[in-house]
Amino acid sequence: MIREEEIAQYHLHQKHPEKLQFEIHSLEEYVLKNRHHNSTPHSHSFYQIIWFHKEGKHFVDFKCYDIKENSVLFVAKNQIHSFDKETEHKGILIHFNERFLMQSDVDIFLKYKVFNEQNQTCYQINKEVIQQSEILINQIRTELMNQDKFAHQQLIRYYLKSLLIVLERMQGINQATDIKLTSDYDLKYFRFRELLEEHYNKSLTVSEYSDLLNVSTKTLTSITKAVKSKLPSELIAQRIILQAERLLSFTPLKINEIAYQLGFEDASYFVKFFKRHLTQSPSEYRKAILKAKKEWK
Repeated sequence: MIREEEIAQYHLHQKHPEKLQFEIHSLEEYVLKNRHHNSTPHSHSFYQIIWFHKEGKHFVDFKCYDIKENSVLFVAKNQIHSFDKETEHKGILIHFNERFLMQSDVDIFLKYKVFNEQNQTCYQINKEVIQQSEILINQIRTELMNQDKFAHQQLIRYYLKSLLIVLERMQGINQATDIKLTSDYDLKYFRFRELLEEHYNKSLTVSEYSDLLNVSTKTLTSITKAVKSKLPSELIAQRIILQAERLLSFTPLKINEIAYQLGFEDASYFVKFFKRHLTQSPSEYRKAILKAKKEWK
């Protein structure tokens, strides 16, 4: 039973790691089957690609997206989202765990800005991309029936990566940029990101994260600056602030309770920390987001 102050999180084959860590669904059937929880704000420990065939609305973290026909929405793990009750859902829904996509080539996963740029996670795709995506999705569906054939998972992984590349090109159609990273930096950054998800509420310092990674603070700084153009301390603060925003937006927890959950012993220091990063107090932020939610409906 999920308590009122908790944000429900759902998992993909958590108790059965031997199963394929990938699923593809009819959006209409999935929403209907899971209507008891999908309209309530919740998160996943896996990634989602939602291809909407019809117009509507969808809520991700602190935004309401006005969905157009043939829009694709990318929901990263741990993001809070919910389906609009008034939208007629038709389309395709893809689920996959991070480890399924990445395996050994972490670098290519990190290049997918669709899951890393919160301001550009939803966009309408054109006819060419629709055709390419339909071909790849049909290939995935065909391969899902070939469980006993050679390299079954590898082929599905190949098709999924191809789909992400096609969609990434559409998203960055006017951007001829490329991310150039060494594989060692890729692996270390990914591990830092995992550690941050695990320990963001424990008040760990940059030095303590460096120790967990078995690197120096100087090396960790070089890694995060190369990958995200930010200092480790900035990324740590961003993750804490993000969780604070989620707790303020989606739970009835009091400010001091949120501070405690995030590892602050002094609630007043949490208020100062929050205000320093968002220029408004937690209570002011909560009032603003509640007002925005009313306007979405």
